[in-house]
Amino acid sequence: MRALGPDDWRTWRDLRLAALAEAPQAFHSRLADWVGAGEHEWRDRLHAPGRYLVAELDGRPCAQVVAVPPDPDGVADLVALWVAPHARGTGVADALIAAVSEHAVGWGARRLALHVVVGNERAAALYRRHGFADLGVVERPDGITEHRMERALPLPVPDGP
Repeated sequence: MRALGPDDWRTWRDLRLAALAEAPQAFHSRLADWVGAGEHEWRDRLHAPGRYLVAELDGRPCAQVVAVPPDPDGVADLVALWVAPHARGTGVADALIAAVSEHAVGWGARRLALHVVVGNERAAALYRRHGFADLGVVERPDGITEHRMERALPLPVPDGP
């Protein structure tokens, strides 16, 4: 697992385009929005607030996620989680969720939220296994409905005695 910066734009681009092609309704972006994007757009994306994380399996990138810092209410977001088909069932998604949770706790977040497209039961089951509760259905601007899920985060452990 590693965090990406703007110089890693090719890695993020390759995974993101694969995710948008393989699961087009799972994300707010569309493949058509990004397929022609140049280096500048990809670098800008990696400058946006948050931690962009990539997991590797057998030495090659196979999964991605973004940890978004908390809002004023203390709710951080987990977005853009995608695992390549060949890496599903290996624990990569669990590791990404744990990494996002660690970042959120480090930022002082009290809760972690995400959205899952209605009908994506495999993802919903994964998140339920990690303690996320379904808070209800919301509709995206493009008309696709999603479950909003959240879970409480542990309080950070103070340093020292």
